[in-house]
Amino acid sequence: MSAASPLQICRIMRPDDANIVGNVHGGIILKMIEEAGCIVGTRHCNTQTGDRCLAALVRVEKTEFLSPMFIGEVAHVTAEITYTSKHSLEVQVKVLAENILTGTKKLANKAALWYVPCSLKNVNKVMDVPPIKYASEVQEQQGRKRYEAQKLERLETKARTEKVLPPPLNPGDPPKEKHTVGFSQSSLIHLVGPSDCTLHSYVHGGVTMKLMDEVAGIVAFRHCNTNIVTASVDAINFHRKIDKGCVVTVTGRLTYVSKRSMEIEVLVDASSLVEADQYRAVSAFFTFISLDKDNKPLPVPPLMIDGEEEQRRSKEGEARYLQSKAKRLADREPQPE
Repeated sequence: MSAASPLQICRIMRPDDANIVGNVHGGIILKMIEEAGCIVGTRHCNTQTGDRCLAALVRVEKTEFLSPMFIGEVAHVTAEITYTSKHSLEVQVKVLAENILTGTKKLANKAALWYVPCSLKNVNKVMDVPPIKYASEVQEQQGRKRYEAQKLERLETKARTEKVLPPPLNPGDPPKEKHTVGFSQSSLIHLVGPSDCTLHSYVHGGVTMKLMDEVAGIVAFRHCNTNIVTASVDAINFHRKIDKGCVVTVTGRLTYVSKRSMEIEVLVDASSLVEADQYRAVSAFFTFISLDKDNKPLPVPPLMIDGEEEQRRSKEGEARYLQSKAKRLADREPQPE
């Protein structure tokens, strides 16, 4: 048993990583976070004898986008394994944004990801994870609590998201009224190719998250018609693998709007071109904010709710918003010595 070595990767942000006003897309950052987690997880799981394996992403905990990143800045992504169970491992990742002209750095993102090691010989065979050495017994106990909590939530989320979304409206249908759920709901259809996939020929988690962020961004832009950026991502649950050659439909719809933020539910459904099998692969909630030309938050137009289903989703979204707001306020309060 030993402490796993942390990993750091760096990359300069290019124009094709950002929107038209220079803000780096949240999906680009999520993809870098996942790549770092996959590398450190795969390295650790192959320190033991037996089948060679690859760390497969199964869940991303709530991810906060603490400050925007811009074209020309350097992203420093640090990944470290913080907990291991028999068949899974937790990787915590931090992203620093460096201004290479001044040398100043700021914390841009924090995330926690869960991986399972899958054998390269048989993708359905989950390998054992080598244990790590903890700094203290308290650290191990805290990790075990996080493990049990995410395990339970993954099961609950999967039970809630089995229904596949209906296809989006046809272009010939009458237009929806502005600021309604139907007006901004958007879908992206993508054929999974070799460049999207791991050595197992299923989609990289980072590729899926990038597509999800793109769709959520389109929904947010259609609703407020201003510059928008990703503020946070609630837990992303990977329910089933997506194989090479599948067609994925990524659909986003508004669920709740506060005065300055928008919650968007993003669902990824996958189907085979050969077999009649369509299933829910990934689900998550993204939060976006609207910005002015000086990157200051703008008010968001209210969401017009129609029907019991939209009302239910809005109330659930409001509960998540208030819970997240209360947690942020609690984190800011000074801790007693």
